[in-house]
Amino acid sequence: MNPNPYSQRLARCSSFMHEAGLEALLLTKPANMFYLTGDGRLCAYALITNEGKVALGVPSTDVQDVRELAFFDAITGFEDEVGMIHSIAHHFEHFGIKKGTVGLEYTFLTQSMMGMLTHPHAKPAQVEVKDSTHVLSQLRMVKEPQEIERIHAAAKVADAGMAAAVKAVKPGTTESEVAAEAEYAMRRGGAEGFSRTYVSSGPRTNIAHGLPTARKIQPGDLVMIDIHPIVNGYSADLCRTVCAGKPTSAQEAAYKLYLKAQQATINRIRPGVGIDELEGTLHGILKDAGHADHIFGPPIHGVGIEFEEPPLPAGHAFFHGEKAPPPLVADVVIAVGNCGLYLGSWGVRVEDTNAVTADGRTTLTSFRRTLSPD
Repeated sequence: MNPNPYSQRLARCSSFMHEAGLEALLLTKPANMFYLTGDGRLCAYALITNEGKVALGVPSTDVQDVRELAFFDAITGFEDEVGMIHSIAHHFEHFGIKKGTVGLEYTFLTQSMMGMLTHPHAKPAQVEVKDSTHVLSQLRMVKEPQEIERIHAAAKVADAGMAAAVKAVKPGTTESEVAAEAEYAMRRGGAEGFSRTYVSSGPRTNIAHGLPTARKIQPGDLVMIDIHPIVNGYSADLCRTVCAGKPTSAQEAAYKLYLKAQQATINRIRPGVGIDELEGTLHGILKDAGHADHIFGPPIHGVGIEFEEPPLPAGHAFFHGEKAPPPLVADVVIAVGNCGLYLGSWGVRVEDTNAVTADGRTTLTSFRRTLSPD
């Protein structure tokens, strides 16, 4: 990545902030802090002014580490929550912000966190607060070429993790053991971490996102595996369903139908197409086949620093406090296949990460799409 992309990002952020009438952003969400400063960690915050100035507050133990990693104009260490509150007040004073509006990440903050950031000893009395969720989503939605390179690297690691997971699918193996094989392979492949790994088997494939359990895979079980490695700060999203044995004709038919719907949707990806149009394509094929009652939730979402981020279908966006997404443009990255076909006693799902290009799309994840684990 460009050694210092942050000045350009902060300039864009400043423009969005002026449009939204914000004097500053007070951020605590690690992904947003990482995007704008190069470092995102829990128990920390970033105060970004509409002039592109950055102040960081981090635990005093972390100051030296952050100095080496982050882009900022001022940094303060604190010992505890009280110290954090007073350090926020110090940065408001340092930047001369005494009134106006500051943006907060409403969809990330808990009630107690909101209380800390708006405490009378933190925020100046004449400074009001406003939701800035959409400002940050708009800022991060279109990826820089270097970001897409990192997502592509994460996709390769996802393919390696899936290969290890699928190899582990055998009767007698637990869901947790399959997840462990995926996670170990992803670490070995270059991932510094991963978001939640989902592994479900047998009747548990009929739930939307199955966290792995100690359930042992039985002969003939379907096994649904969904992994999200993080490589150099960026994610990919990959899901496959395989069978621990020979699938039934009904399972094979359902899998082929879902794969047909997913691939038809991927093939429609190009600039100018709406997320809701893509969702309609995938759901429409399943509904036309008589499965209107067997689908659940949005099948599409954005991918970037987080494995699930905007753009989101309009209904799902509303649930997440986001605005309905604009039509796709080049360099947006989306996953297709987020929710599956749930038939009651089992379900199937296939998901891939795709980058929108000037004239279409590139599918970044490539692990084979078949019910056979071999």
